[in-house]
Amino acid sequence: MLRQALIFDLDGTLIDTRRDIVIAVNEMRRFYHLPLLAEDVIAGYVGDGVKKLVERAIQGTAVDLEEALVVQRRLYRAHLFDTSTLYPGVEAGLRTLHHRGHSLSVVTNKLLEFTESLLVHFNVRDLFQVVIGDGNAPTLKPHPAGILETLRLTGTPPEAAWVIGDHHTDLESGRRAGVRRIFVTWGIGHPGTETPDARVNSFEELVQRFPFGQLHGS
Repeated sequence: MLRQALIFDLDGTLIDTRRDIVIAVNEMRRFYHLPLLAEDVIAGYVGDGVKKLVERAIQGTAVDLEEALVVQRRLYRAHLFDTSTLYPGVEAGLRTLHHRGHSLSVVTNKLLEFTESLLVHFNVRDLFQVVIGDGNAPTLKPHPAGILETLRLTGTPPEAAWVIGDHHTDLESGRRAGVRRIFVTWGIGHPGTETPDARVNSFEELVQRFPFGQLHGS
């Protein structure tokens, strides 16, 4: 097959960050003397960026959103590596895909600072040609701008690209950018009303879909 651009989401796709996000959100609520929320409730708030996460976590209270954002970022920074881990098969799978000649990128709604820190911490940052997050993204997903910018930076036509993620925002951004989409079933999110081009149940299954690539005209 021709060389493909594989554009990954982060939380719920490459890294299981669910527990550390929950810890930080509940510590923020504790800071404001609010009752703690169930893990599943907080997990349901994930996927649209930190501002939406915090807004949902303090809805119905008198807490100032901008102040709460500062508090939450400080607390999450302190818990960034407590329990987060790569999903099974991710490191080996990414290295295999990279070795096969495919272009790997990350487009996430997570703050860029935390995204870069996690990728470095798990020793996979060098595998990604482009990393776009909240901080250098033109607009967050489900807007397609981050995907389109990745295609531009990697010199990839839409027909040779795939968005891979666990949330309907990933799938919608891919659809709007005109690229194919793979939904991963092990993550935090859900596909919503989007219909992906494919679903995979493990990272190994994903890797099997992309044998060695070759450049156009080679």
